[in-house]
Amino acid sequence: MIYARRMPQDRSGQDAGAPLTPAERRRRRANRANLSTPLGLLVARLGGARRRPGPYGLVLAEGYRFRFPVAGAFTVGDVIITARSFDALLRRTPDLLRHEELHARQYARCLGLPYLGLYVLAMGWSVVRTGDRASGNVFERRAGLVAGGYVERPVRSLRRRRRRHGAGRGRAG
Repeated sequence: MIYARRMPQDRSGQDAGAPLTPAERRRRRANRANLSTPLGLLVARLGGARRRPGPYGLVLAEGYRFRFPVAGAFTVGDVIITARSFDALLRRTPDLLRHEELHARQYARCLGLPYLGLYVLAMGWSVVRTGDRASGNVFERRAGLVAGGYVERPVRSLRRRRRRHGAGRGRAG
């Protein structure tokens, strides 16, 4: 069995040193092979983040110094990165690590780096449909909006939106 380095239990309820499940081992192998985890480690290092093992076979990186992307935490491969401390984040959003682990699975399913482009497209669609970047984003919805600390916004009608901007008023002759 593969074991992560022994760490105290985090607020997600899972011991960071607990044996990995077969699915977690597959995800880790896939994200290493598709280069998303190496990219995440590089981003964390360039951002000056301190790294440590986390639950679910993830790497937690805190103290990230750049202001982009704008997020409480973000995931690249199996690396979860935040400018804050995970203790502070987990007090406010206790299920955050599970949410981010689901994003790590999404990287594996999307074969790694293509996830980034797909996520940006889903974020744009969400802004058009709901006015925010998460509520209509398929990746955030499947990872659990509330678990990620998001508030679900209602879907806006595209028809009403077009009328407001002058579309659909008739043909120019």
